[in-house]
Amino acid sequence: MVYLTRVEHFNAAHKLQNPNWTDEKNVEVFGKCANPNWHGHNYELHVTVKGIPNPETGFVFNAKELGTLIKEIIVEQVDHRNLNVDVAFMKGKLTSAENLIVGIWNELKPHVEKRGAQLHKMKLNETPNIYVVYYG
Repeated sequence: MVYLTRVEHFNAAHKLQNPNWTDEKNVEVFGKCANPNWHGHNYELHVTVKGIPNPETGFVFNAKELGTLIKEIIVEQVDHRNLNVDVAFMKGKLTSAENLIVGIWNELKPHVEKRGAQLHKMKLNETPNIYVVYYG
């Protein structure tokens, strides 16, 4: 099995707020991330696919095609958007990095599988000090 990782970037705003809680409770739990005027991140998304290299190309997945796929399916939906308001696959969800990476996985998975590879792992850097990893 061979693993290929492609890295893409996007910028997005959000706020963490549980609508069932008071403003005070949201600030207590989420701190500055509960700012009513939102805040943003420069996200870095690592998408790893796996498979057996194609004997005609030597590729598990064409890296350029993977980049195009990530940009068309994910980046165009989230880049310079408000995750709480503008992103359909995040509607009704807390916009934590954990929930965001699961949403991205679910959006991208059928497109990768249709091209004969499997998603193996995703890593989403929210800040230089915070990231999440998801294996599906």
